[in-house]
Amino acid sequence: MTSPVVDVAGRRMKVSNLDKVLYPETGFTKGEVLDYYARIAPILLPHVKDRPLTLKRYPNGVEGKSFFEKDVARHAPEWVRTVCIETPGSSRGSEKADFALVQDLPTLIWVANLASLELHIPQWTVGPRGGKRNPDLLVFDLDPGEPATIVECCEVALRLREVLAEDGLDAYPKTSGSKGMQLYAPVRTKEPGRTREYAKELAERLEKEMPQLVVSRMAKNLRPHKVLIDWSQNNTQKTTVAPYSLRARPRPTVSTPITWDEVAECEHASDLVFTADEVLDRIETHGDLFEPLLASDRPRL
Repeated sequence: MTSPVVDVAGRRMKVSNLDKVLYPETGFTKGEVLDYYARIAPILLPHVKDRPLTLKRYPNGVEGKSFFEKDVARHAPEWVRTVCIETPGSSRGSEKADFALVQDLPTLIWVANLASLELHIPQWTVGPRGGKRNPDLLVFDLDPGEPATIVECCEVALRLREVLAEDGLDAYPKTSGSKGMQLYAPVRTKEPGRTREYAKELAERLEKEMPQLVVSRMAKNLRPHKVLIDWSQNNTQKTTVAPYSLRARPRPTVSTPITWDEVAECEHASDLVFTADEVLDRIETHGDLFEPLLASDRPRL
């Protein structure tokens, strides 16, 4: 079957297998994936701009094999902006890779057409010449250990918000689109490792303060019934799922910015699960709850 050629904001590209079901539980197709990303693009694009993208591709849907892709140099169209980033210790043996920068709608649709359901980005941006800037986002990844759920994550998030406020930082929550949630704060930093050091300090503080609920160490035997505050997501080599990215779950759930009222009122894990259609509806009501993360005026950490 011939792949149709479409015009996306002046760029012509082939799109393929639009009827292929990528989420079997709901019948959500690749065409619907592309439609979601096209419709959410005005809100999503500012949050991924200038951030090297790690693609997580699911060519045979969420129940098939997946793989991460960093280096797109071999198959990216000439109009896709890329940036060469060092990748020491890469499992593929390469010390650098050409990452895509999703700066516009055509690039976003090109990425989605690769069945890149999930978009993963670092907490730092690159400059006009491609050099790494210091982190401008602080992130806490709250990961519940069964039988804990996002309900317990919300309890931890509310306390983290208070602690961050004491240091003059405003926190903004989003669901992971999977089991947990993340908390972000916009910052300015002088050193690449500052956010990691600070996040670790706070995670260890809360572990001491709330030992029945919080763990800051990765050991699996420590995590049941507790919420891991994963401070290591602030390592400059690591990435976190982008706001408004789809997730490869049974349903097409989305990593969704939420209000603090929603955090405080969460009683069941299902309270904070949002699918693609629901997120588009939420935009009509809430706008971009993560817009403050885009502000140029940021507190220094």
